[in-house]
Amino acid sequence: MKKLFLSLVVGALSLSATAQKAISPAATYLKAFGKIDMADLELKKCEFEPDANAEVLFDKADVYFDNDFNIVNERHKRIKIFNDNGKKNADIRIEYYSGGRLEYITDLQAQTINIVNGKPEITKIDKKQIFTEAIDKSRSALVFSLPNVKPGSVIEFKYRWVSNSYLYMPHWYFQGKIPVRYSQIRTAIPEYFYFKPSVRVPRMFTVNTNTTESQTIGGGTNALAFNNNIDVRGMENIHSLPEEPYMRSDVDNLQSLSFVLTTIRPTGGFVRSGADTWPKVGGYLAEDEDFGKQLKRKLQGEEVIIAKAKELKTDEQKIAYVFNEVKKTMKWNDVDQWYTNEGTVKAWEKKTGNSAEVNLILYHLLKQAGVNAYPMVVSTRDNGRVNPFNPNTHQFNRAVVYIPIDTTRHYVLDATNKYNLYNHVPDNLLNSAGLYIDKENKNYDVIFLQNTEPVRQSYYVNVEIKPEGKMIGTNQVSSYGYNKISRTAKYKTDGETKFIEYLKNKDNNLKISSVKFENMDVDTLPLIQSINFDLELTGSDGNFIYFNPNVLTMMNTNPFISENRYTDIDYGYRDNVSFTGMYKIPAGFKTETLPKSVSLTLPDNGVNFKRIVNASNDVISVRYVIDRQKTTYFKEDYADFREFSRQMYEMMNEQIVLKKS
Repeated sequence: MKKLFLSLVVGALSLSATAQKAISPAATYLKAFGKIDMADLELKKCEFEPDANAEVLFDKADVYFDNDFNIVNERHKRIKIFNDNGKKNADIRIEYYSGGRLEYITDLQAQTINIVNGKPEITKIDKKQIFTEAIDKSRSALVFSLPNVKPGSVIEFKYRWVSNSYLYMPHWYFQGKIPVRYSQIRTAIPEYFYFKPSVRVPRMFTVNTNTTESQTIGGGTNALAFNNNIDVRGMENIHSLPEEPYMRSDVDNLQSLSFVLTTIRPTGGFVRSGADTWPKVGGYLAEDEDFGKQLKRKLQGEEVIIAKAKELKTDEQKIAYVFNEVKKTMKWNDVDQWYTNEGTVKAWEKKTGNSAEVNLILYHLLKQAGVNAYPMVVSTRDNGRVNPFNPNTHQFNRAVVYIPIDTTRHYVLDATNKYNLYNHVPDNLLNSAGLYIDKENKNYDVIFLQNTEPVRQSYYVNVEIKPEGKMIGTNQVSSYGYNKISRTAKYKTDGETKFIEYLKNKDNNLKISSVKFENMDVDTLPLIQSINFDLELTGSDGNFIYFNPNVLTMMNTNPFISENRYTDIDYGYRDNVSFTGMYKIPAGFKTETLPKSVSLTLPDNGVNFKRIVNASNDVISVRYVIDRQKTTYFKEDYADFREFSRQMYEMMNEQIVLKKS
């Protein structure tokens, strides 16, 4: 049973919510199931986001403790469909932890409301069209699609979610991928518990707070009477969360309210123990049947790999060998879990498994080969950052291998991606945390996963410009680290034809005749790409030749053109990009216009850009250098970042003009 544990430590991600002016009462927005205003049925667009395909009219949760001290969430959600593109919002999927009935869902109702002959017509869902999908042995999903949905429809559903772990209070997301007119959560928490709210919203208001209501469980001499602390919080007119370049996951950016259990006042013997510190969580994992108990299980035929690894002289060689053997042997089934489903032994026999099975196999073989390795649980970028002040297992969705090298360096190995490098923390784990498990020494610690060294990408272009207005030459690209991983994966996944189209970047005037690679399968060396190309220089005539020196870099288009930014810019790692171009000009031509050498720096020194231009005899040389000093740039500083990006891309794309003598 995969229990969800919540911290007894105050969450560090808490932000103060500012008060908003007095609002319309909740009754203005909230309606009983099946009761709807004609104005909502006739609504043609979202008032505050007119181009939206659909809008949440309201989303309401009532969270309370039942007489068995289970946490209950009664949820009611209503959505307006504006057009055909909005109809996908009628496909509903509700996931929950079903193993050992840790959680379950009851009392589901769902229906569609349309206007027919000027009156509301309700179409209820056929119960036979509601399916329970087994995701794995611990998780399930309730899946259904609302009937008779068309532009103008209103859909709604409600259900009752129950968790038998009072340590876990469900998160509430006010925001979503479509706009939300009104969102509200009401909590009724027994006086014996204090859940610290962790708030990520700019303008949440309090509908009602600091009131109490009494509750009694049991009867006679065993009756337990107590007060519930009531808190109601809401938001209105919430813009949808857009997809933005270099943003982290929706989970890290949606306006939300979560809860961290900080205080328990035991009474009546009902308090159950839980893993409320990282050592307790680590100890739980070490003894878990689907995690810790898998680590020493013998794999069929493992002796061959282990024996060969032990013959290698250094740990570095052993790590590289075993890592590549597992990557070659095991296929990831695209399922992310921190725990195994069928177990490492069966996964090894089938040569396929989830992320935990693949990487716990890797751990086992490394350990048997004599490498000082530890299993670790992490959260991928899509799953959201790990809050180190909130010890629980529900934050994690993948198991990997942690290898400390010295006091300042460590490796984090993930064999689910066949193009990962053993000496680079996987980029989808960066800027978050992982919990490593050292059962032998009872050491369970959280490590921040980052890469502080800049990752290089260099271009060297050497071309000859023909008098008829054509550029012919070569580009040698050296890709290091994550740049090597992404380019290797793209080439091996898509094939050479699509890779060449990727390099052309939709430029129909560019022709690539060949691409050759070096060091593709050598983890410690950069990926060298030698590209032969020719480029028609549009706009050139018999007297003038115009060309942009920024050739084959994938850096021609500025991704930061939007005036507003709703999320932080997260590159994941520091980049250092250098470009050198050597351009031989044709006989009979001279330089008419040559860009100047310039330097550009973000106000906080977060990014530095240089352009160095020289002309000597019949050769023009151009050099660009981009050095990102940080991995994350906050949305509050976006105005400066956007202006810097505008100037930098304009400078990189500034043309050189040649004139016939």
